[in-house]
Amino acid sequence: MRKYDLPFEEKDIIKNPAFRWEMETKSGQPLSPCVEINGHMLADVSGAEVETWMIEQGLIQATDSEADAPTNSACSDEQHAAMARGQMPQVSKIKFLD
Repeated sequence: MRKYDLPFEEKDIIKNPAFRWEMETKSGQPLSPCVEINGHMLADVSGAEVETWMIEQGLIQATDSEADAPTNSACSDEQHAAMARGQMPQVSKIKFLD
């Protein structure tokens, strides 16, 4: 979202169980990351998938600018386990966009 200079809110589902509950309730599943954009939930999604969806919906125009974080995949099971152990801070976030 920073690549497109869009405002967003990050919610840490590891540190705050209420955010995990919110994510699971809204997405209908336990995998992260999830992104809600204008009321539409994209569950267990990569940054590239979010970008593609937003372009297809006409919400953004494609750009050749580089993202400042990997965007090519959702989290693996190993990454989820590492996040639960607190070994990968800042990775397990829900990003909700208005």
